[in-house]
Amino acid sequence: MSRQRKGRRRKPMGEINVVPYIDVTLVLLIIFMITTPLLQTGVKVDLPEAESAVVEPKNDPPLVLTIHKEADDSYKYLITCCEKDQEPIEPEEIDGKVSAVLAEKPETQVLIEADKDVDYGTVVTMMAGLKNSGVPNVGLLTRPEEN
Repeated sequence: MSRQRKGRRRKPMGEINVVPYIDVTLVLLIIFMITTPLLQTGVKVDLPEAESAVVEPKNDPPLVLTIHKEADDSYKYLITCCEKDQEPIEPEEIDGKVSAVLAEKPETQVLIEADKDVDYGTVVTMMAGLKNSGVPNVGLLTRPEEN
C-alpha cells in the first residue's frame, strides 16, 4: 500500500486562495480612506517665488488684518480697510467684515500682519476663516531684515 501512495501524483488544485488578496485590498482601502480627507483640507497660500520679491498693490488699497500679541499673552485684532486707520475688531466679526468688503470690491487684496510672537495656529486659524469667508488668496506681510 505504501508503494501505491508513493507512485500516485496529487491532483493539481484548481482553486486560488484569495484570502491574502482580500487582506491586502482592505488594508489599502483603509489607508486611502484615512489619507483622502487629509489631502482635501487645507489653506491655500500663494508664496512668493523669490526672497526679495515685492508684491505690487492693485488699484484698491488692501484689507490688512493685524494680530498683535499683548503683554498678558492675549491677542488684539485690528483691521485696516477702505482707506481708514486701524480699528480694533473682535475675531467673531472678522468674517462678516471681510465678506462685506469683498462683496463691494471683489478684487481687494487681503493680507495678514502678525507679530513674530503670535502662535502659528492663530495665524492658520485666521487664514482658514478668511478662506471660508470667500477670500481666494491670502497674503502674509513681513518686514525686511535689517543688516
